[in-house]
Amino acid sequence: MESRGQDEDGMLNTASNAPGVEERPLEKALGHQIRILRRERDLSVVDLAHAAGISPGMISKIENGAISPSLSSVNAIAGALNVPITALFAAFEERRDCSYVRKGGGVVIERRGTKVGHIYELLGAGIGGDLVVEPYLITLQAEAEAYTSFRHAGTEIIYMLTGEVLYHHAGNDYHLTPGDTLMFDSNGLHGPAKLLKLPMTYLSVIIYQRN
Repeated sequence: MESRGQDEDGMLNTASNAPGVEERPLEKALGHQIRILRRERDLSVVDLAHAAGISPGMISKIENGAISPSLSSVNAIAGALNVPITALFAAFEERRDCSYVRKGGGVVIERRGTKVGHIYELLGAGIGGDLVVEPYLITLQAEAEAYTSFRHAGTEIIYMLTGEVLYHHAGNDYHLTPGDTLMFDSNGLHGPAKLLKLPMTYLSVIIYQRN
């Protein structure tokens, strides 16, 4: 269960174990790019400082991303390195992916064969990064049959919305009703073993490593 508290700066946070967001991402990217360009030109920190008219200590702080340099300082460093000022920001890309799907707007996949009556609606896609996250709204209609042979890489989280099911995973069955959550290693055989109350819907989030 997630709780909320305050960090030492007074900002609200949660009890999640996820690592914090990196501080000064722009400054760190800028400093990293300056260091690369300086070394490509075989310049020492002192050499660059002299050419830009900035103290060596200031150059070191900028390269380490410890400070936010003024525009005039950045411009002076770009001139000393003989590159356009935009080249210093080449390593930085302020991108925060977001996927927005309106109600009923997800990609619908209707299962065939033994999985008839199992309707999957993909609620989001296209998020970058090392992990793939696939959120589905799954509906089992009146004609749906039990199926316990799903198996794939990653971790799956199921959150029951409506209906009732005996859900199977790796030799065990779990009785799920609205509000219940099941998280499991999806390499194990899994799926609805007994459909106790139809129609039913549940949110399924599948997370796996991007190849």
